[in-house]
Parts: sequence; structure tokens; C-alpha cells
Amino acid sequence: MTDFATSEFEERLARAQAAMGAAGLDALLLNTEAEVRYFTGFRSLFWQSPTRPWFVIVPQSGEVTAVIPSIGAELMGRMWVNDIRTWPSPRGTDEGVSLLIEALAGFDRIGVPMGEEASLRMSLTDFRDVEARISGRFEDCSNLIKGLRTVKSPAEIAILRQICAIGSNAFARISDAARVGDPLAEVFRKFKITLLEEGAEEVPYLVGGAGQGGYGDVISPPDQTPLQDGDVLMLDTGSTLQGYFCDFDRNFAIGRALPEAVDAHHRLWDVTEAGFEAARAGVSCSELFAIMAKGLGEGSDVGRIGHGLGMQLTEWPSIAAHDHTVLQAGMVMTLEPSLMIDDNRMMVVEENILITDGAPEMLTTRVKRDIEVI
Repeated sequence: MTDFATSEFEERLARAQAAMGAAGLDALLLNTEAEVRYFTGFRSLFWQSPTRPWFVIVPQSGEVTAVIPSIGAELMGRMWVNDIRTWPSPRGTDEGVSLLIEALAGFDRIGVPMGEEASLRMSLTDFRDVEARISGRFEDCSNLIKGLRTVKSPAEIAILRQICAIGSNAFARISDAARVGDPLAEVFRKFKITLLEEGAEEVPYLVGGAGQGGYGDVISPPDQTPLQDGDVLMLDTGSTLQGYFCDFDRNFAIGRALPEAVDAHHRLWDVTEAGFEAARAGVSCSELFAIMAKGLGEGSDVGRIGHGLGMQLTEWPSIAAHDHTVLQAGMVMTLEPSLMIDDNRMMVVEENILITDGAPEMLTTRVKRDIEVI
């Protein structure tokens, strides 16, 4: 079975087909995990293996077709997809190419995501082979896919509310995971356990850092350095429920909060609050970026101050100067300002929000303006 009722996928298909008709596309060819799952409900950790390609064809009218390795036939058969074509993979040659060419026969204009944040999950050699042997032609459908996925359905929003609540509950138990003297790697391990105990299905993303009054970076693996009095500990989690992510962080002062940490946290809280108040349907991402960047001041040099959220940890759009996407009700976004305290230390805060027809909804439990001391 899928995580959603069949009607959810029927609505997704109807919206896609209407958009394809408007764009003059006869079909979509999709082969990345998020897009395949969006149209079929097929959810599996087997995507971690790069060995096998997976394909879904969405026609301008009619049913979705799945062209997949035989190992996935049983699970795909439990989805709402009726047309499932398989081959035994891996076999070294013809990894679904012949089946895919056959399935694409009769389509002239075929959309493939080719733009910003798109990727191709098959060998380039095979892609070129397919392109050369079909009668139709591939065209970029990135904007069409973005338009479909950026606005979440009520069913999707319900899951996103749940996973944000799970993450918030886990952060409320930070004292279970972090104390003075604890190695950072051990803090990460304990916090992952806390997230799972609170109801997360997976914790595929957990990053952070620690240092006196701030931290140097937020993407390095944790080491055995113990937490010290005066450190700021930051943990940023992308935990999942039914394949949907939360993505937010929290900062904690260990033992005591140094003045620079107190000040930075206040400034970031205020910037986030300004962003939250401004994040209304009809406002563009670039306008929201300008509002938040103004609060950060001239010393801020960040590419973006938030992004979309859903089946992927980061999705379209970006709260950035270059992104003029207009916010719509149903979008789930992060607000993620960062601040350089000095040349070597920084601080980042992040919240998850839902854009509505009125005031936005905070999906995460709003952090207090004063940094929490543990």
C-alpha cells in the first residue's frame, strides 16, 4: 500500500496532465527518487544503491507507466500503478533501455527535468542511447515539476506537521543527549536515538557544531572533542516520517552563555521573526530575502536564507535574491538566517513554516529569543 489514498495520486496526475497540456508536452520521463515517489507512492531505501535505474513515464492522457528492475515489481505492484514493465537488473547491458524506448514510442515532446537542482539517475551513455533511438525529443520540464511539488496537499501538510512536532519534542529533551564533557560524536548519537524515540522513522541528516561562543562550520562530521563550559552547541536535523522531512536547528549554550552568543541569538531570532511576519502568499522569495537580509546587516554574505521543504531536505524555491518565485498557500518553507560573529565563528537558526491564505503557520515549536543554557 502507499502512504496516501489513491485519490491523492489521481489528483497529482490530473494536475500534471493539465500542466502538460498547457505546455504542449506529450509525456514526462522521470527517474529520480522524489519524482518517482511523487507519482507512484513507491518508497524504498533501495534508492541508496546506485546500481539500478528506475523510470516512470507520465503521459499527457492515460495511466502512469513504471519501467523498473524486477526486484521492485512486488512493491510497485502494491502501489496504484497498473502498467509495470520490468527487466532483471543488473545484467551489464541494456539496463531498461529497450523497455524504455518501447514505452516512449509515439510521444513527440517528452519532458525531462534538466534545470536548477535537477539530476539524472541513469548513465549518461544510456540516456544518449535512448535519446538517439526514440522518434520524439526531450525538453526541459523543470518548471512544470516545480509548480506541481512546491504546493503541498493537505495530506502532505499533515505529515510535515507531524515530523516537525517530532523534531521539536526531541529538541525539548536535549538534556538527555548533551552535557558538559560529552564528546560531540556521542551527542550526535544520543540525539539520533532521541529523535527515533519521539517517532521519526529515519534520521538521514544530522549536522551541527560546537565552539566557544559560536562554531566554525556546520557540515563537518562530529569528532571526539568534549563540550566545554561556554560552548555553543548547534544541532540541525533532517528527520523523516513517511518520507517527508523536517529541517531545522537549535542552539544551546553549554554551562553558560557568552555575551557574543547571547547577542547573535537575539539578532537571528529578530530576523526570523521579521521573515515570519513577511512570509505571506503573494510575496516573492527575493522580497522575503531582502527583508531578512536587511536585519542581518552589511556583514552578512549568504546565498539564501531558507528554502522549500517536503520529500527532500531542501526543495524549491530558495529564499534568495535571484529567486523571484511568489509564495503560495500550501508551500512549506524554512527560514534559515545565519550570522558571522567574527572571522572564525558563526551562528545559524532555522524554523519550518507553512504559507497560508493569511498569516503563516509555525510548524516547529518556536525557539525562545534567549539562547537556552544546558
